[in-house]
Amino acid sequence: MKSPITGNEMKLIKERRSMDFRKETFEIVFHYYKCEDSGEQFTTTSIDEVNMNQVYNQYRDKFNIPFPDEIIRIREKYGLSAAKMSEILGFGVNSYRQYEAGEMPSVANAKLIQMVDEPKRFIDMMELCGTLDEKVKTRLIQKAQLLADDKKRNIFNLNFKEYLLGNHMADIYSGYRNPNFEKFTEMVVYFSERLSPFKTKMNKLLFYADFLMFKQSCFSISGVRYKAIDMGPVPNNFQSIFEYLANEDEIDILTTEFPNGYSGEQFKARKERNFNADLFTEIELETLEKVASVFKETNTNDIIKLSHLEEAWKKNEKEKKVISYEYAFELNQI
Repeated sequence: MKSPITGNEMKLIKERRSMDFRKETFEIVFHYYKCEDSGEQFTTTSIDEVNMNQVYNQYRDKFNIPFPDEIIRIREKYGLSAAKMSEILGFGVNSYRQYEAGEMPSVANAKLIQMVDEPKRFIDMMELCGTLDEKVKTRLIQKAQLLADDKKRNIFNLNFKEYLLGNHMADIYSGYRNPNFEKFTEMVVYFSERLSPFKTKMNKLLFYADFLMFKQSCFSISGVRYKAIDMGPVPNNFQSIFEYLANEDEIDILTTEFPNGYSGEQFKARKERNFNADLFTEIELETLEKVASVFKETNTNDIIKLSHLEEAWKKNEKEKKVISYEYAFELNQI
């Protein structure tokens, strides 16, 4: 960005600052451009969003307030409009729509939203709503009962996926997303289609995609946690996840024998299993494309070396710790 005062290029500065929101104080990595000649500081709309999203994310985490994607998911599983969900919960007519767009709910409203994620609680709220047409109420209650029954039938599969990715709530170690097994699967399919990488490279591609997305928006793509191991950052529990995806025919993993006696597991896309772009936003797709393009010609050994230059790995590898997404702001190899 050029200085509006001198016309010279300005340096992007990142420093820790405290910011207040709803009588709470949070420490963030504050971004701004600095004009070296005048000493003035400037921001852009996108940088303002990064700064404020850090504050909002910490506030949601502290008070257990659902994130917009979770608020949307809860409504959509009942097949409701935002206005109708607002009516059922007793909010203002546009409140639920505004919460989906990013406005922060009160703690009380947040608890109501989380409560109706459970179909039985949703039915209780339906029974209390006196403004709904009886036919509509009956249809929605039946829908909720079916969801409750489906949950019981699929409990093993749901619990196994939770075991693979973790059932933790959104926080700084998940990129402020709840783990999304479907999106993570599609990320693996995407890189398998584009690059056919070996397993170690696949782990790095996934890391760079999630962390680059967080650097740009303060949200990861998949909600997956990453650990620092000797070979660089990897998704937590990656061995079991990849084995599950192969067993479910989401991708093929082929073992290749090398002349030096080593073997490698290479990811190959299945002809009948195409990448589903509909699960992703435009910026998420652009992020996947950038990672694939940047590392297209990078071999496994080189991407390991590059990942070892990242603070995310250097600050966590000795203790093999889960990596905070805050290190995304220090990415330097993409």
